[in-house]
Amino acid sequence: MTLTASHRPPLVAEVTAKLRALIHSGEWPLQQRIPAEPELMAAFGVSRGTLREAIKALAHSGMLEVRRGDGTYVRATSEIAGATQRMYQDHSQEHILEVRVGLDTQAARLAARHATAGDIAGMRELLTARRVAWLAGDYAAWARADWDFHVLVAEASANPLLHELYVSFGVIFHNDLLRQQRRGGFNGLPHEGHGELVDAIAGRDEAAAVESVTRNLNSCAEWLQE
Repeated sequence: MTLTASHRPPLVAEVTAKLRALIHSGEWPLQQRIPAEPELMAAFGVSRGTLREAIKALAHSGMLEVRRGDGTYVRATSEIAGATQRMYQDHSQEHILEVRVGLDTQAARLAARHATAGDIAGMRELLTARRVAWLAGDYAAWARADWDFHVLVAEASANPLLHELYVSFGVIFHNDLLRQQRRGGFNGLPHEGHGELVDAIAGRDEAAAVESVTRNLNSCAEWLQE
């Protein structure tokens, strides 16, 4: 009789994968507390020790944050996003902006090549929502719409790795945007890198798309140095 190794992953790894999927899918949103231990133990049919090991693994990767006496919260949507937050949380706005130059310009170039009509329509809708929120003074909604716009450009690049890398910077870029908004004289509705960018993407003009993004980011860099 020949014994064969089971291909089923260890129980902790299995539960970890289930928790990761719930976070990655958005069923457990960012900054929200996940269900309490008894509920998760019943849902997965596992012991408290197994569940805690799985949570510990995702907390170590940066996806979850265990707050003593308060519960466990979603901190990032993937391991790469958690690692990115740990790596860049102490860096300056200038450093963050320099990283964006590389990601945004490549996303713009590829989006001009691959974006669908649905992508372009979605971008225009987000820019409308962004304008409405800014004019209403709803800066949290403005920042969300602005960020969602740039994420959609990255998604429209048709490069899933670039999109994942871009999303991994989400909390950092989003918080940086809100910090900029609180400084006097900040223009929350620049046409460069937004309206111009969509027009370039719709026109399949890769050079114009990159130029629009570069102008916008250079303007941000100059403003930060003032």
